[in-house]
Amino acid sequence: MRVFITAGEASGDKLGAALMQGLKDLVPDVTFRGIGGARMAAEGLESLFPMDEISIMGIGEILKEYRHLKARIRQTAEAVIAERPDVLITIDLPEFSLRVNRLVKAGSDVRIVHYVAPTVWAWRPGRAAKMAAHVDQVLALLPFEPPYMQAAGIACDFVGHPVVTDPQATEAEAEAFRAGQGIDGPMALMLPGSRRSEISRLMPIFSDVARRLHAARPDLRLVVPAAPNVAAAVREAVSGWPGSPLVIAPDGDAGGAMKRASFKAADVALAASGTVSLELAAAGTPMVIAYDMSWLSRQIIGRMLLVDTVTLVNLVSETRAVPEFIGQKCQPEPIAKAVLEVLDHPGDQQAAMDLTMQRLGRGGDFPGLRAARAVLDGLPGSATRH
Repeated sequence: MRVFITAGEASGDKLGAALMQGLKDLVPDVTFRGIGGARMAAEGLESLFPMDEISIMGIGEILKEYRHLKARIRQTAEAVIAERPDVLITIDLPEFSLRVNRLVKAGSDVRIVHYVAPTVWAWRPGRAAKMAAHVDQVLALLPFEPPYMQAAGIACDFVGHPVVTDPQATEAEAEAFRAGQGIDGPMALMLPGSRRSEISRLMPIFSDVARRLHAARPDLRLVVPAAPNVAAAVREAVSGWPGSPLVIAPDGDAGGAMKRASFKAADVALAASGTVSLELAAAGTPMVIAYDMSWLSRQIIGRMLLVDTVTLVNLVSETRAVPEFIGQKCQPEPIAKAVLEVLDHPGDQQAAMDLTMQRLGRGGDFPGLRAARAVLDGLPGSATRH
């Protein structure tokens, strides 16, 4: 079996490697070509070109690199058509992936699978119908996504979310983290995001929240895990916070272990909106979610948004257990009050977090194996393949 598989960023490389591992378990003679990073290379992929050449986010960045990106899109599509694999699997990165898919479908009959459903349940539902013309199957990370894609005429399988396989810190590791940092009272995580734009927009709000929390609970220790690429900006922003806040910049295996331990050790977290809510739920850490954006983005997204919550724990658990403050509601005073309320009543979120992890696939087959089965089930003659 020949598989052409593409990913363009770290999260996609992780998904791709797990899927490749699953395919190798089910089809021992499978071979891979495509685009990926170090994780996919470790599973046997020789990348057509470096993955980071297509990892471009934001309209300005895409326009700046458009000519180069367009050339890589065409190069990739031509390689797929020439290879004529049993299946093309594109992972996330719609700006690149869906353009490749369109060219491949126009020039061949190669079966196309796209891994990670677009968020049509939140906004721009018309994207599903547009995908139907050049995508045969979608692999979804969230259990409520398949009906949206199926309604547009695309086969869609829920395969589980990778967060359920992420390693978690033990209670002993959490206690060791607290002891090592001299924390013997309540502890709160502050997670303002991993992109520079998020840091610059959210840090003034988080700073105000930090001062309010310290005034109300001087014994509350604030810990700020920072992505390596924004660690310097985060350290500068928290330098004026009261209460000796601790900034940790996880990098490498040891840094990852420290981040996991801090998540497990925390009593509450204030986090920017995103998949970090699932990481916190996996660690059993109750949370408050906050996010703001530019005035223009507020107007556009506010008019297009189809759901009353953007927090994945709320959506997956079908509750509204996690307080969230988005856009105009992202104000320091109510956020601080909510953090203190969750700190005093942490058990109110536990059932929602447990249900979220259960619905995302915790305790079942690994998502990579489920994704591999779904891919094989969609191929002609699948009954004889596994």
